[in-house]
Amino acid sequence: MELLKISIMEDGWTQPIVVNADMEIVDGFHRWTVSGQVEVYRMTKGLVPVVQLARKDGASQKMSTIRHNRARGTHAVLNMAEIIQSMIETDKLPMQEIMHRLGMEREEVVRLAARCGIPQSKIIQDAKWSKAWVPA
Repeated sequence: MELLKISIMEDGWTQPIVVNADMEIVDGFHRWTVSGQVEVYRMTKGLVPVVQLARKDGASQKMSTIRHNRARGTHAVLNMAEIIQSMIETDKLPMQEIMHRLGMEREEVVRLAARCGIPQSKIIQDAKWSKAWVPA
């Protein structure tokens, strides 16, 4: 957080905070937190750049979060696996849609799905496995 504060103090706002239609932060929680620190607040007069996304369904909102995090290279595998699991089980999204909208290869989606323990999922059942390993 201190490094982020220094960055904002020296370079200004280089990225906006991204919020959804309900004003929930999708990307930029740390920037928002730092914006309230006295020095940053004084320098920016309390103004923070914000981009508001159009209203989206739950699956699209999850995908926005993953894309933002992946673009920065700051995604946590377990958190992403849980979101993928939710898209498969709750949102009932097909493998091809997840792959396309998140820019992932089939193997990446399968591995993330397997990480959360959903071996009974259609995605896992339809996966192509090497001859050296057979899923139980």
